[in-house]
Amino acid sequence: MKTAKSSLLLLPLLAAFLLAGCNKTEEPPKPSAASASYLDKIKARDKLIVGVFTDKPPFGFVDEAGRYVGFDTDIGRRFAKDLLGDENKVEFVAVEPASRIPFLQSDKVDLILANMTVTPERKEAVEFTNPNLKVAVQALVPQASAVKSLDDLATRTTIVTTGTTADIWLTKNHPDWKLLKFEKNSESLQALANGRGDAYAQDNLVLFSWAKQNPGYRVLEQTLGAEAPIAPAVKKGNIELRDWVNAELAKLGEEKYLLKLYDQYVRKELSDDTKPESVIVEGGKWQG
Repeated sequence: MKTAKSSLLLLPLLAAFLLAGCNKTEEPPKPSAASASYLDKIKARDKLIVGVFTDKPPFGFVDEAGRYVGFDTDIGRRFAKDLLGDENKVEFVAVEPASRIPFLQSDKVDLILANMTVTPERKEAVEFTNPNLKVAVQALVPQASAVKSLDDLATRTTIVTTGTTADIWLTKNHPDWKLLKFEKNSESLQALANGRGDAYAQDNLVLFSWAKQNPGYRVLEQTLGAEAPIAPAVKKGNIELRDWVNAELAKLGEEKYLLKLYDQYVRKELSDDTKPESVIVEGGKWQG
C-alpha cells in the first residue's frame, strides 16, 4: 500500500519534468565548417587568392620590376580592396590555360581572372560570373604566308596553346587538322616566330596586340566560331562568391571602371578605330 502511494506522489513530478522538457528552447546548432560563409573564410584568411596569366599582355603579365600587372590583374586588386579594404590583400597565382579549372577544383585559388572564354564544356566544370570581356578566336600568320583563309590551314600545321578555346574548338570541329600544342602562350608565339607552324590560333585580342608589337604578321579575317563572352570563374557550387563578383561587376560598371582599365592597358594595343564596347563588357551586361 505504501509503495502504491509513493508511485502516485511521483506522477505529478514526472509530468512536470516532461512538460519542462517540451517547453525548453533548444539552442540553434553551431554552424559547421562546411556551412560557413566562403566570404567569411576569405576575410578570416585576410587574403584573396586569384589565378592570373603572367605572359598574356595586356591582360596579365609581369613587368620589369617583377610585379603582376594588367587588365585582369588590376580587377583582382580592386576586388581585394572592396572585399578586404586593401588592394594589396591579394595573392596572385600564375596559371596556364590548361591549369585554370584544376586550380579552382583543388582550391588552390578562390577565383580565376585569366581570360577564360565561357563555353558549354567549361560551364559544366566551374561557375562563371557575368562577363567582363568579349572575344573571338582567329589565326595569326606571317605577312608573307600563302595562307589566305582558314580553309588553307587544313593541310598545314596550326599552333595552339593547350586548354585554350582555340585548342578546344579545333579539336572538336577539325579533328583531322594537324595541331602543334604548347603549354604557354609565350611558347606558342615563339614557335610561330621560329617557323615551327604555319599559323597560331588564339583569342583575337592577344593576336592583335602581338601583331602590333611585332611587324610582319597579319590576322586572318575569319573567326573560329562565334564571338563569345569572357568571364571570371569560381569553383563549381560556390554560388556565394559568384554572386558577390556579379554584384561587384555591376557596381564597377556604374563608375565605368573597365573603361578606365581599357584606356590604361588595352587601347594602345589595338587599332585606333577599335570601339571599347567591342572589347569590354561594362557592368557584366552581355549582349550576345
